[in-house]
Amino acid sequence: MDPRPPLRPWAPHRLPVPALTGREAGAWDRRAIDRSGVPERVLMENAGRAAAVILDRSYPEGPVVGLVGAGNNGGDALVALRVLAAWGREVRAVLVADRPTDDPLLHGWPIPVVVEDGWTAEDWAGVLSEASVVVDGVLGTGVRGAPRERQAGAIRAVNASAASVLAMDVPSGIDPDGGSVPGDAVRADVTVAFGAPKVGALVHPARAAVGRLVVVEIGFPPLESGEARAFVSTPPWARDQLPRRSSDTHKNAVGRVLVVGGASGMAGAALLAARGALRAGAGIVRVCTVPENREIVQRGVPEAIYVDGTDAAAVRDGLAATDAVVVGPGLGQGDVALRLLERVLGGEPRPVLLDADALNLAAAGAVDLAAVGRTRPVLLTPHPGEMGRLSRRRRSASDGRCRALPRRRAATGAAAVERFDRRGPVQGRALCPSSASPDGELLIDTQGSSDLAAAGMGDTLAGVCGTLMAQGLVSATAGAVGLYLTGRAARLADKGAALTPSDVLERLPDVLSEPGGPTDALGLPFVVLDIDPAA
Repeated sequence: MDPRPPLRPWAPHRLPVPALTGREAGAWDRRAIDRSGVPERVLMENAGRAAAVILDRSYPEGPVVGLVGAGNNGGDALVALRVLAAWGREVRAVLVADRPTDDPLLHGWPIPVVVEDGWTAEDWAGVLSEASVVVDGVLGTGVRGAPRERQAGAIRAVNASAASVLAMDVPSGIDPDGGSVPGDAVRADVTVAFGAPKVGALVHPARAAVGRLVVVEIGFPPLESGEARAFVSTPPWARDQLPRRSSDTHKNAVGRVLVVGGASGMAGAALLAARGALRAGAGIVRVCTVPENREIVQRGVPEAIYVDGTDAAAVRDGLAATDAVVVGPGLGQGDVALRLLERVLGGEPRPVLLDADALNLAAAGAVDLAAVGRTRPVLLTPHPGEMGRLSRRRRSASDGRCRALPRRRAATGAAAVERFDRRGPVQGRALCPSSASPDGELLIDTQGSSDLAAAGMGDTLAGVCGTLMAQGLVSATAGAVGLYLTGRAARLADKGAALTPSDVLERLPDVLSEPGGPTDALGLPFVVLDIDPAA
């Protein structure tokens, strides 16, 4: 199943929503102006008016103060203030960059405009104390690095105020490409993104500054193939990827999964992966582990079939009777684990998910990822520590082994990524994770949260993704959909920091049976994506 359908950013309910870097957004903006004939002022008017509508519906009362920078984000903020003034709202503009006080974008409306000129924290506090809402139009997607002191002072003042904050496109100070926060950054309650969300706003640490993310269509042309490298796996898109069972199917036709792991004393991880696979809809699950774990497996997951990992013939037969293999949960890194891993990867090739200790063995050089990727579809599911160990193996692609993508991609959640022979996708298990295909495309999840930061969550996720691979999804799509299913299950469980993998397992059936897509809480026809700040 191709995770890259035609791009129409205003109709994401059945398509993944494109997410752009700052440079990609700038190129889209220029194409709209130069090739599609959309005047820059029209884009700015549409952006400002859309932001005004969202602000007025989200915060219908109280004065509004807009912080206006020199770029287009500042222009968008001025338009929003002008529209709000026309609707009767009390507004004021504060210029924090060189910009005329009688800016043509105000259309002659008598909006109070003041110029920040070396203000102290007390000066800022006096102005912002009047506001119930602050519009952040200080810095946009074209800025790199930490804000200069004038803008940084304004950002600190906003964060110190009691007002609600609405950011234009991205909160000022975040890196729109990689999600880093190199200096001071506005902490927004709502961010209104124009045309498409920005990659940096979707991944941590910047994600924590974004608040509720609402994306609006403002008149851009459709994105062309190759103009976006990242996509947001929206709930409707994720649900549309789920395989549908025919009415006359049987257990061997709906996904057979082999879970390989569980060293002596570490059976729990393999059990969680097996339960995840079963809850995701696998028809048959086999658990390949050492004999010491046989009773634990048969008691803990009576639905699963035990396979003796020390018996080469049993492992071979298990591989022959499976559609996808999950290797690594609780596997260990000793000689027994290494022999079992070699036995599985050297046997009949099946789509394989490498997790946990399988990745640690790969990072240590015990697994030739390039060779594995040349023979079968591969999905890697590293958590940040495993990602770091993998990324330190900096081999060139030409030597037949593996190479890591640049460190900045790791910051975006894109690279937990090992590219090897342009084959195996990687799906990262961070707080705002993503699934990356070998050509560099990303599918960014919107459901994950810090509630999932508990031992065993990765094992559960691996089992879910293994079932999706066994049911025929390509690796990157399986990773993205698996992230959605487990993240959504965690939200339905609603246990907060007390969430356990068992809670996620219990709610997976509810996620799989959910009908349709989410409704737009704002009731706005042009809102194409509305991501809760908990994501």
